[in-house]
Amino acid sequence: MFRTSLVFVVIVAPLYRQPSIKSGALMKLQKSNVFLVASIVRWVGWGCDVEATRLLRVRRSSSTAAFVRLITSGSVPYDRGLSNQPPRNISVTTNSIKMVPKPESSIFIDPSTYPLARKDESIVEDFHGIKVPDPYRWLEDPDSPETKAYVEKLNAISTPFIAASPVREKIREKLTKLWDYEKYGCTSKRGKYYFYYYNTGLQNQSVLYKQKDLNEKGEVFLDPNKLSDDGTTSIRTQCFTRDGTIMAYGLSEKGSDWMTLKFRTAEGVDLDDVVTGVKHSGLDWMPDNSGVFYSRYPEHKSAIEGSSTEKHKFHSLYFHRIGTPQKDDILVADFREDPEYMCSGTVSEDGRYLIVDVSRGCDPVNLLYYYDLTAAGNKITGKLDLKPLFDKFDAKYDFVDSEGDTALILTNHESPMFKLIRVKWTDAKEGPSRWETLIPEVEKSKLDWVTPVIGGRLIACYVEDVKNTLYVHCSKTGNRLYEIPLGIGSISGFFGKKHLSEIFIAFESFLTPTIIYYANFGDTKPTCVVEMKELRRVQIAGIDTSAINVKQVFFPSRDGTKIPMYIVHKNDLKLDGNNAALLNGYGGFNIADLPYFSVSRLLFLQYFGGVIACANLRGGSEYGEKWHEAGMRERKQNVFDDFIASAEYLIKNNYTSSKKLAIHGGSNGGLLVAACSQQRPELYGAVVNRVGVMDMLRFHKFTIGGAWLPEYGNPDVASDFPFIYKYSPLHNIRMPADGGQWPSTLLMTADHDDRVVPSHSLKYMARLYEVVREAKDVQRNPLIIRVEVRAGHGSGKPTSKIIAELVDMYSFLQRVLDLKWCE
Repeated sequence: MFRTSLVFVVIVAPLYRQPSIKSGALMKLQKSNVFLVASIVRWVGWGCDVEATRLLRVRRSSSTAAFVRLITSGSVPYDRGLSNQPPRNISVTTNSIKMVPKPESSIFIDPSTYPLARKDESIVEDFHGIKVPDPYRWLEDPDSPETKAYVEKLNAISTPFIAASPVREKIREKLTKLWDYEKYGCTSKRGKYYFYYYNTGLQNQSVLYKQKDLNEKGEVFLDPNKLSDDGTTSIRTQCFTRDGTIMAYGLSEKGSDWMTLKFRTAEGVDLDDVVTGVKHSGLDWMPDNSGVFYSRYPEHKSAIEGSSTEKHKFHSLYFHRIGTPQKDDILVADFREDPEYMCSGTVSEDGRYLIVDVSRGCDPVNLLYYYDLTAAGNKITGKLDLKPLFDKFDAKYDFVDSEGDTALILTNHESPMFKLIRVKWTDAKEGPSRWETLIPEVEKSKLDWVTPVIGGRLIACYVEDVKNTLYVHCSKTGNRLYEIPLGIGSISGFFGKKHLSEIFIAFESFLTPTIIYYANFGDTKPTCVVEMKELRRVQIAGIDTSAINVKQVFFPSRDGTKIPMYIVHKNDLKLDGNNAALLNGYGGFNIADLPYFSVSRLLFLQYFGGVIACANLRGGSEYGEKWHEAGMRERKQNVFDDFIASAEYLIKNNYTSSKKLAIHGGSNGGLLVAACSQQRPELYGAVVNRVGVMDMLRFHKFTIGGAWLPEYGNPDVASDFPFIYKYSPLHNIRMPADGGQWPSTLLMTADHDDRVVPSHSLKYMARLYEVVREAKDVQRNPLIIRVEVRAGHGSGKPTSKIIAELVDMYSFLQRVLDLKWCE
């Protein structure tokens, strides 16, 4: 619902985009590679949607564990007439705005042409005394002939409608041309080589390159484009040995979260080892290169089949010894107390400790255990006798570094904006009285990640008013030494190690595709300010960024909380209410939506004269854990109120009008726009909902959905059910009470999405068509769904599919908002 390596960033969350990585590069990056970051960036940061980028941001945190949490996020929701207690959610904000006519598109679809799905009236579930019908449950089987036939009927409505845009080919031509620019990921140093991802422009997948010298031309190290004819095989995660001689990497097919691990030497020689059935996993090596730690589910039916919807249980940590078959892999750790627990393993940079992170799905708390590898002679023969470092689910604890008998830990324990502490391995579990605060919490600045680098330095990344800032601290005292100047934007990649003199930073913003900076600390003292130099600056032709304005505004939500929002538009924009606007939001899973570069957004500005708005809603991590908690569980309505207030701000200040305002969200953001379009349908001209979580009563029944229970609550628990049912999109479908209609709506999902399974969108559309056909004299605004084949939740999506998806989205918006093309 987008951290690095063992951190998937909650990618247990339903992020629309997400890659995995290991790191040294991004968030906690201690051992993984910055590659993932690059990978992620390649489709998220480089112009796609919001979710992929999120991943990126999250990944920056520190451990494999964090990565795993990120990977698993996601979410979801049915009808007044179907229950004896209507869940209708009415939201009225205090920001009064002038009432405007209900937006109606000049383009319409006759509701009688919408395909009806078979209803199975026998399926009725009792939720704590409330009977809730689920007549379209058969759509939960994506492989059944009946489901596939219904999908064909749905696409038969959406495909010709989208194709009828008179400027569709212009959109495709311009977007393809704008997309065709060189793209670079963050550089990292592994052994004697530097590695980086590179895309010539329109390659389906970015290619991993290596070079011995930063000034020489790199050579191809691994090209995923050669692994499938249609470009749907992607690198989802990777990790080098400490000496850089072997890379372990995970391949994904058709966008699935399932991975197959393979191995390649730095000289390009493939090893025979293959590990299948890996999911939601970071990677890390034994110090002697003898094998790799990875995570998977011990029991699964269809590992590589991305369309599988089976629920996962008992995520476990394994060790694969190089040169042995997978059947001999060793179970290192599992936690059978709870089937929803997820775990990951990280090896400290000094090679001494294995750190095992245990989390309850996307819950922002975790446990940390450790094992002294040197005491066992670096031999793994069975389950390890793990020692507790932090053994209570009372806060977030991210491993940063090992220093002899002490460890550095990033935590929000009694510090919602996070702090860095130093603890002894043997007594950290005894509590705060035994901890030393190295970098204290800073009010209004969230400490996002910390990475140790050469010369007694710590690089600390903060989120300050929805932008990244970087500082250098002393590793002994924790004192802040100086700031690394970057500008308003975000860090999409970072690489640095304690034994290497060089660091690399990838920076981007709304108007800056990517700048790769590097610095060589050499043998300088920590207090010596070392200049950051540009290694690469990505350029894009066809867009004059000096003619574009970026501003940040703050405005009150319904309860008075100030909400930040970025607004991007051309300098000559007239504030007359006649401009098209695209409002984006996410608001969940402790993920900050920071500024990132998107080619497609620039196309919207340049050729449609539009306005881009990015609202930073509660539920994210922009202002620490309290900001997150204010938008989760029973407080989820705050997120919807924040987004509604964002739309009202744009209208009140004449950036746009209701009939010209489109809202957009993916995954958890899809839940957001669905709920807001139900609560305030008159406020929007169009809704674009990508792989949204719609069925909030059954989201936890599929794949990784159980990991989202801490974020949304559990509908099977009597005290949680009322607040979930109240906003669940699937269960709140009805015609507006004032006699109006639904705003024009485009749902987008994929047949191989095994994070937010396609039944969320399919059941939602089936019910929506049922309702609007009954009100055929009212509904004229188009309501369609685009179901993509051979695609997943977003991560690893090939360039060709990304462009095709965006062309369809903007073609839809052009038609329903009556957008005019301006050369």
